[in-house]
Amino acid sequence: METVILAVVIAVVVLGALGGLIVGSRRRKPLPPPPPKTPDITAPPAEPHVGDEAETPRDEPRRTIEEVDLPGGPAPVAVAEPPVVEEVPEIEIPEPTAGRLVRLRTRLSRSQNALGKGLLTLLSREHLDEETWEEIEDILLTADVGVQPTQELVEGLRERVKVLGTRTPEELRGLLREELLKLVGTDVDRTVKTEPEDRKPGIVMVVGVNGTGKTTTTGKLARVLVADGRTVVLGAADTFRAAAADQLQTWGERVGAHTVRGPEAGDPASVAFDAVKEGKEIGVDVVLIDTAGRLHTKTGLMDELGKVKRVVEKHAPLDEVLLVLDATTGQNGLVQARVFAEVVDITGIVLTKLDGTAKGGIVVAVQRELGVPVKLVGLGEGADDLAPFEPEAFVDALIGD
Repeated sequence: METVILAVVIAVVVLGALGGLIVGSRRRKPLPPPPPKTPDITAPPAEPHVGDEAETPRDEPRRTIEEVDLPGGPAPVAVAEPPVVEEVPEIEIPEPTAGRLVRLRTRLSRSQNALGKGLLTLLSREHLDEETWEEIEDILLTADVGVQPTQELVEGLRERVKVLGTRTPEELRGLLREELLKLVGTDVDRTVKTEPEDRKPGIVMVVGVNGTGKTTTTGKLARVLVADGRTVVLGAADTFRAAAADQLQTWGERVGAHTVRGPEAGDPASVAFDAVKEGKEIGVDVVLIDTAGRLHTKTGLMDELGKVKRVVEKHAPLDEVLLVLDATTGQNGLVQARVFAEVVDITGIVLTKLDGTAKGGIVVAVQRELGVPVKLVGLGEGADDLAPFEPEAFVDALIGD
């Protein structure tokens, strides 16, 4: 009997112990985390990750670590660096345009003297027979003067030499100069029209085929205008050539002219329209519109050039349409000139690369072909090598001193 009672007591004690363990495990809670450790101010900061610098906002100053002496040893201190300031292009002061062609005469005469010297050499012969006059004609034709102008020049020279009788070098040079000036024309208005009387701004559109230096000419023309005290907005309507808008904007930034541009391969007419609109809103003197260097054999592109002209004229009439021609192409440039003249009303011609292998007679030929004057000539790669065309200075460069 006692044995039974003892067994029951042991069983009760065991069951009670097990129950206490179960209840205790259910009620046990996790211990709180230990308090944070006080940072050691003498410890160097962790090395930054590679991408930390790139993630630093541009407007916030960069910070570097320098050591300063404190009691107990040096401690790192953050020192702010000045923020990086983006460079603003320096505004250039273009060379004055008055007398530019005279100052560039030496450069022009390097490649043009062959024409004048050749003619003077032939005219100085003791006997001017038919063979000599044929040689004079050949020199003029080789210089791209054109058939009709060549005949006029030779007939004028023959008549005057016959009347004078004597032919000293000074007299011959004077005769040749007068006859060449007749061909080039001295009574033509060669002013680039940028100042309409009844409104602002003046609107100039620049056209031409690829490779003639059209965008560069537009930028140089902006310099010419700024040098004369005008304010300018540039319209980058050549949206087909990726670098054209960047190139034009660079030219504008040099002289403080704003450039209006659109998305690459966007609508050129829209860009031209926006440029004129902005020019009117901010009150500039002139808006220059650079168009795409279109191949004259692509009818669709030529039609689009006509569209640009029509869209611009919703604001106001164009004051100038300048055709840029490469003087080194000679008579081939006349083919381009004819096609452009059919699409837009050309009012003036810009001859580029006239200082290279160009033949000066192209000035006469292209004026005869289009019935419009040469207004500007490019005489080099320099920023200020675009000059207003001056017939007297040009002829003097042709025949030399």
